[in-house]
Amino acid sequence: MRHRIAVVGGGPGGLTFAHVLHRHGYPVTVLERDPSRDARPPGGTLDLQEKMGQVALDKAGLLPWFQALSRPEGQAMRILDTDGAVLRDWRPRPGERANPEIDRGQLRELLLGSLEVQWGREVTRVEPGGGDGTVVHFADGPPQRFDLVVGADGAWSRTRPAVSPARPHYTGVTTVETSLDDIDTAHPGLAELVGEGSLGVYGVNRSLVAQRNSGGHVKVYARFRAPLDWHAHLDLADPEAVRSSLLAMFDGWADSVLGLLRHGTAFAHRPLHVLPVSHTWTHVAGVTLLGDAAHLMPPLGAGANLAMLEGAELAEAIATSTSTSTSSGTGAAGLAELDATVRAFEETMWARAAKWAQITSAGLERLVSPDPAEAVAVFDEVQPS
Repeated sequence: MRHRIAVVGGGPGGLTFAHVLHRHGYPVTVLERDPSRDARPPGGTLDLQEKMGQVALDKAGLLPWFQALSRPEGQAMRILDTDGAVLRDWRPRPGERANPEIDRGQLRELLLGSLEVQWGREVTRVEPGGGDGTVVHFADGPPQRFDLVVGADGAWSRTRPAVSPARPHYTGVTTVETSLDDIDTAHPGLAELVGEGSLGVYGVNRSLVAQRNSGGHVKVYARFRAPLDWHAHLDLADPEAVRSSLLAMFDGWADSVLGLLRHGTAFAHRPLHVLPVSHTWTHVAGVTLLGDAAHLMPPLGAGANLAMLEGAELAEAIATSTSTSTSSGTGAAGLAELDATVRAFEETMWARAAKWAQITSAGLERLVSPDPAEAVAVFDEVQPS
């Protein structure tokens, strides 16, 4: 008999965990609150790093499909000053695949594959239950018991309270997201401005970043320092009101840059929250966390990569320990073996995540700072011209 294992959350980390276990012939239950796989837009683009996200996809047996779908040209990065002058214009070398881009929707379809997902299963609470297993409670329907519950349910995880009282805190930086469709035809000037990858414009305590997705779709992120209630007198459901507020906030910037806001469609408010840099917890048998649920950090390219790598490593460790263990079935010895595997995973995850949380927290401070030159310096350090 195999252990009863569930993962809460159908994001990149949770699906990678499930996919790798499934590849090893190990049953896993995926619990996702979305009512269906197409219930909401999947989000923007991700750069999957050669030593993290791509390693995870290799463990899942999906690397060739990723290489066929990904966009190496998306590694390009252009930086302007607020007057529109080009400060940096990096282009990937031929054959460069250090961190090619892929749309979140495409990645999700890859990872879903033939997995069986319990859609519409909104988890409300996870309760460690000792020898009888961990109990997962739902907004609708009876609870379920598992030998291991992996919380991959993001920033506001319903699994996290089972192991840690930590809650995300506001960084002081807010993002407002918008998008442009069919940019090459509808807005050729902006398409040329953005280029094939990403565009960053950095001012005093604020920035505009545009990222090209596939199919002529571009995501735009206005990022700025502000109190959490900066929008108290603004109707966030009114796109024209939000647009006017942002244009006033970025007043004086180059007209070509402001076109990214003028032509944006809808606007989404996303204040940036993080967990403590070295978030750990006292191990609890039958429950663990990965990805944002374990180590929420600023969205600077590490989060999804870490979540996927952690999911793949934990799944592989469980499958390997099960196949080599002399413990029988799901009895006490088998559960002890599973628990030891999870403990070892947590120790590795904590050390690596703390390093990346420190890097990304320091990066956010420099990318949205009183001195725009700090932002350029960040990119020069990781991608020298």
